Amino acid sequence: MKLYYNPKSRAAITRWMLDECGADYELVLIDLEKREQKSPEFLKINPAGKLPALADGEVILFENAAICLYLAEKFPAAHLMPKKGTAEYGRYLSLMVYSTSQLEPAMGDGIMGVETPAWRGWNDYESVKSVIEDQLGEGPWLFGSHFTAADVMIGSMFAWSRTWGKGTGREKLEAYTDRLQKRQAETQANKA
Repeated sequence: MKLYYNPKSRAAITRWMLDECGADYELVLIDLEKREQKSPEFLKINPAGKLPALADGEVILFENAAICLYLAEKFPAAHLMPKKGTAEYGRYLSLMVYSTSQLEPAMGDGIMGVETPAWRGWNDYESVKSVIEDQLGEGPWLFGSHFTAADVMIGSMFAWSRTWGKGTGREKLEAYTDRLQKRQAETQANKA
């Protein structure tokens, strides 16, 4: 597998997921300052000209949620998804999509201090944080003691927010983000 990657991009999410899977992969560094993601060669891999992109033989994927869903199925021994056909599986799929359709844009609005009008299609950041707190339940992960790709996707958003100097302002979500960042660091250290 080849991960088209820059450490200052969302490709860091896919890298974490690959490490959680125990996958062997090659990093193909993309220089964003040189706009290599807009080159004709790269646009054949991801027509949006964005990172991440993952090549697994003939299978080409872009967008973190799609890649994480793919990897969770490809590496069942990693146990990063609930069993198909269960109530937990439906909740898992919903949270995977929620991470990019609701959490990410709402967080962007929150970080930039922009009001979220109803016509934009996602809830305001405070409402989204409340949904995640509710889904987290007693934790430590979204599915209790079962860590999944949904934790990678949602946790990455909260960790990313910290790079902007913004926390969630909620004790439960901050503790969750701390656990996620510790797990990611341990996973990457074990991969090295």
